[in-house]
Amino acid sequence: MDISYPPQTEALRTEVKSFLAEALPPDWKGIGALDEESAWAFARDWRRRLAERGLLSLTWPKEYGGRGLSKLHQVVLMEELALAGVPFGLPQDTFGVKMLANTLLRWGTEEQKSHFLPRILSGEDTWCQGYSEPDAGSDLASLTTRAVREGDEWVIDGQKVWTSGAHHSDWIFVLARTNREAPKHRGISFLLVPLDQPGVEVRPFRMMSGQLHFNEVFFNGARTRADLVVGGVDNGWTVAQSLLGVERGEEAATNPILFRAEVERLVRLAREYGKDQDPVIRQRIAWCWSKVEIMRFLGYRILTGWLKGAEPGPESSIAKLFWSEYHTEVTDLAMDIMGLHGQVPAGRLPLRTYRADDPGAANSSASWSTTYLIARSGTIYAGTSQIQRNILAEKVLGLPREPRGA
Repeated sequence: MDISYPPQTEALRTEVKSFLAEALPPDWKGIGALDEESAWAFARDWRRRLAERGLLSLTWPKEYGGRGLSKLHQVVLMEELALAGVPFGLPQDTFGVKMLANTLLRWGTEEQKSHFLPRILSGEDTWCQGYSEPDAGSDLASLTTRAVREGDEWVIDGQKVWTSGAHHSDWIFVLARTNREAPKHRGISFLLVPLDQPGVEVRPFRMMSGQLHFNEVFFNGARTRADLVVGGVDNGWTVAQSLLGVERGEEAATNPILFRAEVERLVRLAREYGKDQDPVIRQRIAWCWSKVEIMRFLGYRILTGWLKGAEPGPESSIAKLFWSEYHTEVTDLAMDIMGLHGQVPAGRLPLRTYRADDPGAANSSASWSTTYLIARSGTIYAGTSQIQRNILAEKVLGLPREPRGA
């Protein structure tokens, strides 16, 4: 494990710090301190500023609008943005800028890169991810959505679920079965599909937090051009696995920052409710603090491997299991501190629909109680806790495979 940063990254760190000092007001506390309308307005303008300075596409080749810098430079950028309490673009940029753009750079044809990358960078095209299905969530390779070639088009039938932000997106990248005779991890293709067409229906559904974020997406004879396959026909599983590793390094660096800010806010909450001298509450807060420190060092380990080009390994499952289970405990503690006040949400809801609230958020009952509800989903999305434990048991401990049903 190497936790040092080489000198060549410090020029970018200095640039980003200067940019933040110039762009943010002196009394800036983080985007979480803004009301919802002001926060969205800020985020849209902030995305424009990042794009203009080449920070939204830092590691892309220069010919596609990037700056051609390294993964480590990207990590430095994400660290500084997290510390300043500002976002990296808008929510759907997770799928367009981070996921799809990097996938196209590795697997896309020249035509695909030349067409889509500028539109992703400008925000003209917004994207969502079509992976999970009602009967193929954690066991993604069991997907049944199918695509059949008809002339110069693919015709797609099936259903996707838990599709984040589909109701705000123009396009969706879809895993679909294109060879029904092949083993389940093969015969899958990675397709780029426009959402605005008669063969696609997007149905948002409300989460228990009260927010609209997830969607069901139904394909009934949906169509996309034959050349909009990324990485070759029947090679979608390999493409999909490389996409899943895209955020690994960034999250390893930024998760500890966000969760540390949340614990610091929890300490203030305990003081506000007069619980900071309660020995049980103090012990539970200390436990949370220690877990965030462990997360930080685990992040360094993951980051070191990611920067060396290693493929996702068991440490990714350890990290996912660790932070998602931890987050249920820290939000449980917040609810216990607030007592009955936590049952009556008041104040601004979190802007985020996953993980911690944004930096600078007020210690409102609405912020904590909604984050408490969101925390439960963290043990499900991106691989359930049960699946992560199975991976670790089989690949790390060498235990026998879990018995599969007939």
